[in-house]
Amino acid sequence: MSAPELLSDTALAVFRLNGRFLSVAEELARPAGLTAAWWQVLGAVLREPLPVSGVARAMGITRQSVQRVADLLVERELAVYEPNPAHRRAKLLAPTARGRAAIDRITPGHAAFASRLSEALGGEEEFAGVLDALERLSRALDVPEPPGGTPEA
Repeated sequence: MSAPELLSDTALAVFRLNGRFLSVAEELARPAGLTAAWWQVLGAVLREPLPVSGVARAMGITRQSVQRVADLLVERELAVYEPNPAHRRAKLLAPTARGRAAIDRITPGHAAFASRLSEALGGEEEFAGVLDALERLSRALDVPEPPGGTPEA
């Protein structure tokens, strides 16, 4: 198979995988009153508050889509905006106790699904190999040269 064919087939496989992950995430999040997108954004700020741009970078999604979700989370009292000592205008997003409780309700289903998936992949070592391959692919796509083949000026 040629490199262009491999790229096309890999992209299609990743798109299918993304769709399946989103479907599973919706199923896991629904009983907690969340959507997959809400879970994704809340999950990004569980360890430490982050500005919307930081969440977007961590998740590989646009700042605007994170902003919309963050505003909804704040409106529903699942998160709050806090002052950011490093930047006056870019507030930090942090989960509330209610937001943490919603995430906690997802944990048992998430753990059970993770165990089933790990078993289907042949164990944790094989699962870790899948993660490694996906991370290497992601890093390879973070090249400084745009798809057109000419470096940015």
